[in-house]
Amino acid sequence: MKTSSALTPPSDIYQTVTDRIVAAIEAGAGEPVMPWHRTGLSSVIPINAVTGNRYRGINIVSLWSAAQHRDYPHGVWASYKQWREIGAQVRKGETSSPVVFYKEFEVEPDPEATDDDGKRRVARASHVFNCAQVDGYVPADPVPPLPAIERDATAQAFVDATGADIGIGGEQAYYRPATDHIQMPDEHLFRNPDTHIRSQDWFCVLSHELAHWSGAKHRLDRQFGKRFGDQAYCAEEMCAELTSAFTVTALGLTPQPRVDHARYIEHYLNLMKADKSAIFAAAAKAAQSSDYLAAFSQG
Repeated sequence: MKTSSALTPPSDIYQTVTDRIVAAIEAGAGEPVMPWHRTGLSSVIPINAVTGNRYRGINIVSLWSAAQHRDYPHGVWASYKQWREIGAQVRKGETSSPVVFYKEFEVEPDPEATDDDGKRRVARASHVFNCAQVDGYVPADPVPPLPAIERDATAQAFVDATGADIGIGGEQAYYRPATDHIQMPDEHLFRNPDTHIRSQDWFCVLSHELAHWSGAKHRLDRQFGKRFGDQAYCAEEMCAELTSAFTVTALGLTPQPRVDHARYIEHYLNLMKADKSAIFAAAAKAAQSSDYLAAFSQG
């Protein structure tokens, strides 16, 4: 795997990377795609553990949302009664998720309505539990486990030097200011078959979260409110993604910005009503963030 001993790129590399991302955005980068696989919001439709039937309509959205919110790794659901039927037990204190089903019954057709067949449907509510909430049931793993992600030595040394509190587990990547903690998803969720790209994906996501970490009040105290107001969150996300692009380029993990950087930033530019100049304001803060993170390796 390619490595680089240069942890701080020349200042013109920041401009070069920014210009290439802008060019990719102008060419149409496409929709952003997460580099790791999240089962709760994957293309897999939630299914019932007993019947094997797929949930339909609004129930799909409802159960996907519940899986994301509670970080459930599988989309297998059933009611309390159904779980007991197959020898599983919902754990005490678990909260159910609502679903809707329709019960059909027949009435006397309206003689004045030519298209009335007498059939009526009434919506009924039910409540289901995910397989992660029960004991006595082991869902089949549809994907074979992958080995640990290959760590680029220079990139790992860069991360270690920051001293950031980093945990690995679950399906989400985030920085939590209240605890000053970075959380990374389980490694096996990064599923690119190319070992090198898989490692890039990992460090791109991690450097994005390190960018948020660098902006904490007791570090760079990064704020975008003065210019962007209600759109400060979008500006911060662009800054973090640009920091990631600057960092992986400086570390030699990729010779040029990946297209997913452009997709991510374009998404937030669209939310900001296509304020194309916003990327340059975010880039200035990203350069500061990149320098701040690199400085830990130079001490």
